[in-house]
Amino acid sequence: MTSAPTLAARPASGRSRGDARRLDGVDAVTAGLWIACGIFVLLPIGAILFLAGGGRHFSVLLQGDVLEAALNSFVSATSSALLAVAVGTVFALLLDRTDLPGRRGLRLLALSPLLMPPFVGAIAWLGIAGPSSPVNVWWRETFGAPLWVIYGADGVIALLTIHSYPIVMLIVSAALRRIPSDLEHAARIGGAGPVRTAATITVPLLRPALLSSFILVAVGNLADFGIPSIIGLPERYVTLATLVYRYLQSGTVDEPLAIVATIGVVVLLVALVALAANALIGGRGRELDTSNAVVERLPLGRARAPLGVAMWGLVLAITVLPLLALGTQTLLRAPGVPLTWENLTLDHLAAAVTSSTALTGAANSVMLATLAAVICGVLGLGIGVVTSRARGRAARGLAATATLPQAVPGIVIAVAWLVLAPALGLFNTPWLILAAYVTSFTALVVQAVVAPLEATPASAEESARISGAGRLRALVDISSRMALPAAVSGAVIVAVTAVRELTLSVLLLSPGSQTLGVAIFSFQQAGAFSTASAWSLIVAILGIAFIGLATRHRN
Repeated sequence: MTSAPTLAARPASGRSRGDARRLDGVDAVTAGLWIACGIFVLLPIGAILFLAGGGRHFSVLLQGDVLEAALNSFVSATSSALLAVAVGTVFALLLDRTDLPGRRGLRLLALSPLLMPPFVGAIAWLGIAGPSSPVNVWWRETFGAPLWVIYGADGVIALLTIHSYPIVMLIVSAALRRIPSDLEHAARIGGAGPVRTAATITVPLLRPALLSSFILVAVGNLADFGIPSIIGLPERYVTLATLVYRYLQSGTVDEPLAIVATIGVVVLLVALVALAANALIGGRGRELDTSNAVVERLPLGRARAPLGVAMWGLVLAITVLPLLALGTQTLLRAPGVPLTWENLTLDHLAAAVTSSTALTGAANSVMLATLAAVICGVLGLGIGVVTSRARGRAARGLAATATLPQAVPGIVIAVAWLVLAPALGLFNTPWLILAAYVTSFTALVVQAVVAPLEATPASAEESARISGAGRLRALVDISSRMALPAAVSGAVIVAVTAVRELTLSVLLLSPGSQTLGVAIFSFQQAGAFSTASAWSLIVAILGIAFIGLATRHRN
């Protein structure tokens, strides 16, 4: 009578001991990473949803200025995304599938707008197509009116296109490498010309990549602040990002945080729907095995030289000309004066590098960027290793949570931390900007770590486990060491991105926490164009150099 309960209790005891054995250091690390993601991801998103959840301010969405800003944001985001897809696809096809001369140099130059902050690019293009640019001054003197003034909707769309087509180019180039060249070769043997081959074989197979790149670019451009603020506002072209900034800076708007949170929730929902559609498109895309055959580049024949000259001219105009314009704006004594040796001076550059405002902003930016790189590097390494090597729902959910901020526009993240700042004691401190940086940029390191680990078999960790190492030690000694170079590269990219960031910093600005991006923006808004150009030139050159080195090391 007493043996049955004893026998029945033994399996339960065995299961308890098994559960205890499974709860090792990896589970503790996973729990700690979940706490970090809860603080930096779930808490701000939950705060903004809670603040806007009452629905008291949803009527503001029907106000005239909000509707106008929403329409402008939709038009500029979709138009620039369509143009970016067209330009990026043409560039990728010419550089990857033809014998265009100088392809390697063209590729590096064509990708360089991705390395320049958009607001710096906007300041640079003012030197090319601004009202006082040499081209417009000469055209006005000759024909009585400027050739083209970049201010307004067309300028915003043009610059958003220039700064986003490299994303399309990268996505399409990666997709082209997965299209077996045998299919194109078979079409050519069957009598199809190069244009018909591209139209009937290549482009249809690229359709998922084209749709995906369009959605990603449109979501990114929807929340851009730098270009619309510098190029759009002088012509009263207001987008949702600049409207949010105006509401937060205005002292006449009642409950600005609640109103801005309501707008932010709408932007967040649009972004999430778009990225869900992107994931659906990617899931339905046809996977093709890459061919072992050498890619046979399309011979351009007589068009090779003219196309090469046109391509080099266009790429140089897009990439090098803005840098030259920044240099010219920095060295000229005053905007609009003739470009002669007598009108060149280093006074503006000297004034810029000795400006206490800019130096304070630069020091704050370096400090915040360094701290953000360290925190994002540690979190990204831990999350990437756990999600790549550990199994279970907790690990999968951690990966999804860590990458969720990529679907959240910067203005939403800024507003979320503004909502939390008073309760957390972060209001009017630079740590508020740091928290927003960690929220926004941790996913960059996670992706950098996950990519090499997913391409590497777990045999080394299994060997360590067979030799007696626990799960945590195997992950630390094997997986973490393998992923450390990728995490360092990701952290460097975080640092360079944070040091020149504007959208988060300008919305979270407080006394004593001004960053370099905000300082440059303030110079531009105050009319100190030469000082803004000088610092923009410095940021552009250093940014391109550091990101180029980080990317080269990573590759």
